[in-house]
Amino acid sequence: MARKGLIVQKFGGSSVANVDRIRNVARRIASYYKKGYSLVVVVSALGDTTDELVELAHTINPSPSPREMDMLMATGEQASSSLLTMALHRLKIPAVALTGPQSGIYTDKDHTRAKIVKIIPKRIKEEIKKGNVVIVAGFQGLSPEGDIATLGRGGSDLTAVALAKALNADLCEIFTDVEGIYTADPRIVKDARKLDVITYDEMLEMASLGAQVMQARSIEVGKKFCVPIVVRSSLSNKPGTLITEEVEGMEGAVVRGVSLDRSEAKITVCGVPDRPGIAAKIFKELSKAGISVDVIVQNVSSEGKTDISFTVDKADLKRSIDILAKVVKQIKAKDVITDENICRVSIVGVGMRNYPGVAATMFDVLAKNKINIDMISTSEISISCIIKDKDGKKAVNALHKAFGLSKGRKAKKAR
Repeated sequence: MARKGLIVQKFGGSSVANVDRIRNVARRIASYYKKGYSLVVVVSALGDTTDELVELAHTINPSPSPREMDMLMATGEQASSSLLTMALHRLKIPAVALTGPQSGIYTDKDHTRAKIVKIIPKRIKEEIKKGNVVIVAGFQGLSPEGDIATLGRGGSDLTAVALAKALNADLCEIFTDVEGIYTADPRIVKDARKLDVITYDEMLEMASLGAQVMQARSIEVGKKFCVPIVVRSSLSNKPGTLITEEVEGMEGAVVRGVSLDRSEAKITVCGVPDRPGIAAKIFKELSKAGISVDVIVQNVSSEGKTDISFTVDKADLKRSIDILAKVVKQIKAKDVITDENICRVSIVGVGMRNYPGVAATMFDVLAKNKINIDMISTSEISISCIIKDKDGKKAVNALHKAFGLSKGRKAKKAR
């Protein structure tokens, strides 16, 4: 039977969390196959397997080697890819499971957060020619040393989008446990509205700022190579959300979504000498360790001293403190203070480019709800505020309502 087109699909951990869901995914894949499509399917680890493996590793050794963590973490996706292939075989669908390295995915050597360097999908193409559905273990590739390297949290999204580009697929479908991209997390905002279309830029901002539907790096690849992406539910047949280039009329809505990120911690280096090169010294040492720094605020200098505050991922907090303890002595700063009880609330929308009153509205809404702003960060299409973690849900709901994003309501238009 001649195949009518190539689709890359990705199923997240919740979609393959147990036997029933694996069988459900297999039936969905079988329906596509019987319609004549060639399929490459990327899978995440089953349910909470990744978290369980991380916890197990840290129980054995509080500071495990990144290389060994990758060896361990990659097993979750390999297990789910094999189990899904077995389920397809039971449905009489020809399929083969491949690891990331077997699929021709090559990475750099940055273990636990590797970047894809190139993809040579020779084996995948061979299997497709044989009529097989190819099930790829997501989140992993082969390092220059010949070791397995993982792509960071949510890396299966990146595997899928990158494979869609490498294979010139007609479509990349991201299946999850929600029906698409919402104006806010529906678990936090009960009347959050599903978006039919969202731009790459908006999705990238939302993913970077805490929306957990897709990994930000996968959106970057999708945007760079114009990969058509649809996010939809693996538990229903309803149409999902198309992620695409900006289209006519999309700048009408001022704000398209509100996101909440609880994954960050704040670090303040106190009593920093206020002279050239000191800030560079602080952030250079963190960069050497592969630690990404986000929101940065430097206080007004007083008596030749200043405080520098910034945010890092909570997973990097301990390493950051260890590094900064040495830097503080070198630059003769006073102390390092940390705060893990923070969160980031953000509003996103391409329409914000042409509407100067958005920031004022956001700050006013937070003030009326007695929510104090600790730090502020902006981009062309987003505004983020670092606030106390206890105020996160209240802030999201208040902003969602203020910008008219609820079901049955039209988002406020730019003037």
